[in-house]
Amino acid sequence: MNKTRESLKQRLKKGEYVLGTWCILPSPEVVNVLAKAGLDFVLIDMEHGPADYKTALMMTMAAQAEGCEAIIRVGQNNESDVLKALDIGADGVIVPHIENSADRKRAISYIKYPPIGVRGFSPYARAGSYTSRPGHTIIENKLTISGIIVEGEEGIKNLDEIIDDKNLDIVYIGVYDLSAVLKIPGQVNNPQIHKLLKECVGKIRKKGKIAGALFHSKEELRFFKKIGIQLLCYKVDTSVIFDSYNSIVKL
Repeated sequence: MNKTRESLKQRLKKGEYVLGTWCILPSPEVVNVLAKAGLDFVLIDMEHGPADYKTALMMTMAAQAEGCEAIIRVGQNNESDVLKALDIGADGVIVPHIENSADRKRAISYIKYPPIGVRGFSPYARAGSYTSRPGHTIIENKLTISGIIVEGEEGIKNLDEIIDDKNLDIVYIGVYDLSAVLKIPGQVNNPQIHKLLKECVGKIRKKGKIAGALFHSKEELRFFKKIGIQLLCYKVDTSVIFDSYNSIVKL
């Protein structure tokens, strides 16, 4: 990873905006292209994408080789999934399907080493630089990005209690999930979505957390920045490729 600039976590804590994308394609080569293009981070999707952990390892290394940080969305709020994602050297994880404070407590406990959490410790994994070193667990607890995705009606209703945790860094709000909550599925630019998203972001920022969400256009990007979303995810790798070629096919 490029050590000449501050980490993603440090930049977010300072109030900076960071730009990245979702990676569904199980491809280190694609990730390396995205990183070389100048993205600050990639979100490796192990919930909707087909990557296994060996592929996710290569994708993580392909990002970090170009100074781009890699965050893994694990498939579920599961101790083993989170442990593997972090042990392969991801800069952080984002845990989906958080609907209440109990879900969030479990997620954070899996991300953090004792005494904060219950993360299993092996200094010989990539995350430990393959060797035992003094203070490893303390360093990792400080540097690792801990994120959750709040999705669904229950999660939105319980947002205040969910985000009340000093060890939580990022709260990602799924705009497509908001559209489902409001019974307008897929209409992510509907004013109702913007209103609810703004309310959620206000709560997240008030608790000192970083808000993240997916955008599709320059107009959305400007709106997201205006309401305080710092973790800015531009589309998904598959959609960017499809849209680019499909626009030419239609000429």
